[in-house]
Amino acid sequence: MKKFLLILSVIFSCALSSQAKLNVVATLPDFGSLAREVGGDKVEVMVLAKPTEDPHFVDARPSFVVQLRTADVLIEGGAELEIGWLPPLLQNARNPKIEAGKPGRVIAAEGLRLMNVPANATRAAGDVHALGNPHFMTDPIIAKAVAQHIAQAFSAIDPANAAVYEANNKKFEATINAKLQEWGAAMLPFKGQNVVAYHDSWVYFAHRFGLNIDVFLEPKPGIPPSPSHLVEVIAQVKARKIKAIIIEPFHDRKIAEKVASATGAKVVDFAQFPGGMAGTDSYVKLMDTLVSRLAAALK
Repeated sequence: MKKFLLILSVIFSCALSSQAKLNVVATLPDFGSLAREVGGDKVEVMVLAKPTEDPHFVDARPSFVVQLRTADVLIEGGAELEIGWLPPLLQNARNPKIEAGKPGRVIAAEGLRLMNVPANATRAAGDVHALGNPHFMTDPIIAKAVAQHIAQAFSAIDPANAAVYEANNKKFEATINAKLQEWGAAMLPFKGQNVVAYHDSWVYFAHRFGLNIDVFLEPKPGIPPSPSHLVEVIAQVKARKIKAIIIEPFHDRKIAEKVASATGAKVVDFAQFPGGMAGTDSYVKLMDTLVSRLAAALK
């Protein structure tokens, strides 16, 4: 009988162990990737947005409410990135664990010095973020800071596994440090070169790797390109001898191709999020792909 009870105890303990994983919801795939890196087998991670979706305009599905309702942790970008679709979901989920200010609410932008903070944000300037540019995850050094933030949050909520989260974070940090040497060397020959983008999503990437990305297919953030604006873009591309136009999956590639055909520049498929392009199922693989693609186009 004692042996039978011992077996039951072991089975029950294993069952509890398998159920003890933190239930993590990330708004965007880059945060989800870092959560998996830091959490390892101690977390279950669900990502709301698809890697090919515009993070400003995610299709908010009813299933998101269910996921948020059962979450132990929510990781969001903040800085108004998800302001158009996340608040109503949270209101319907009514999960006290992930309310603002609670340990389960991780806002990645907290503690970061954001770029492009407008002096006077008005609707006339387009969809400008009053708190600064929220696309900070394109800088690997910032990604390290966000991963550390996530590790600290996981450790606070699940102190029994704090050592695991810290070790995983250190491993990710070491990987990024090593890769930064590789990425920096690959981009060094192109320091100071100009690149065209559709939307102002790449200011942090440009800052990290010494590029100038200040010509955009959008006349203003969130405003579709007009024929007259594209004429101006084409003139700038020719005058500044710009070689590359980066385009994300959710933007109109035909517009980029039109500018490319008129100037001789190359269209380079880019993505902010792991999974947005083939072979980019992790943050590090995404950065590998971005650097190699852009370097090839700028040669």
